[in-house]
Amino acid sequence: MNGRISHYRIIREIGRGAMGRVFLAYDERIQRQVAIKELLLPEWLGEEERREAVERFKREAQAAGKLSHPNIITVYSVEEDQSGNPYIVMEYLEGVTLGDALRQGPFPLERALSVVSQVLEALEYAHQRGVVHRDIKPDNVFLLYDGRVKVADFGIARVATTSTMTQAGTVMGSPGYMSPEQVRGEIVDHRSDIFSCGVLLYELLCGENPFSSVDATAVMYRVVHEDPLPLSRRDPSLPAYLETVVARATAKDREARYQSAAEMRR
Repeated sequence: MNGRISHYRIIREIGRGAMGRVFLAYDERIQRQVAIKELLLPEWLGEEERREAVERFKREAQAAGKLSHPNIITVYSVEEDQSGNPYIVMEYLEGVTLGDALRQGPFPLERALSVVSQVLEALEYAHQRGVVHRDIKPDNVFLLYDGRVKVADFGIARVATTSTMTQAGTVMGSPGYMSPEQVRGEIVDHRSDIFSCGVLLYELLCGENPFSSVDATAVMYRVVHEDPLPLSRRDPSLPAYLETVVARATAKDREARYQSAAEMRR
């Protein structure tokens, strides 16, 4: 994507992943800066994988596009270039990902609670509208410079009104943040996002994922079979109630977790 596309003038590349690039662009019709996410598929990708990647990309636009909340990135439109390749136009955020911020170490207590509280507000809103994110992790949480938090990347979200990506046996997500039922390839509901938020809170307070290990297989084994080391053993100065919050949010049995994002936030 170079120069311009439709009425968007491309300014520069601002992000890149395994199957996509994000550009800062200028919308010449409305005269505002936007972010444009372009699907980038490697040549070696098989036809089925290519089709799934396109569907995932469109699902991201569908899931995020139906949500309008201060803590969820705003999607303006999904369009296609002259070659028929889809791209998503969304709001441009000035800040850093939570993943980048965590490289500096754990967060101060009040800031950690503020971040997770805002993520839970976003999820409460999404869950009420039938959208389960399924990939809550530091790289999908954006910290704006004014202190606000935005949840991004609904690429593997499950939308209640669709049947895609809900079949048992499908394992998608990020090791270390997936719930046990997600790791086992079971159909997940909103309580899987609750588990991920418990992991997020733990990492913000301690600076390390509670299930971290040398490889993805070991991480997923720990998610299913091992409880996080209690917060009090990581940092005795943390309030005791937070240990209870983390333990309940990351319970192996989803019935034992908080049953809503609102409940965990309270």
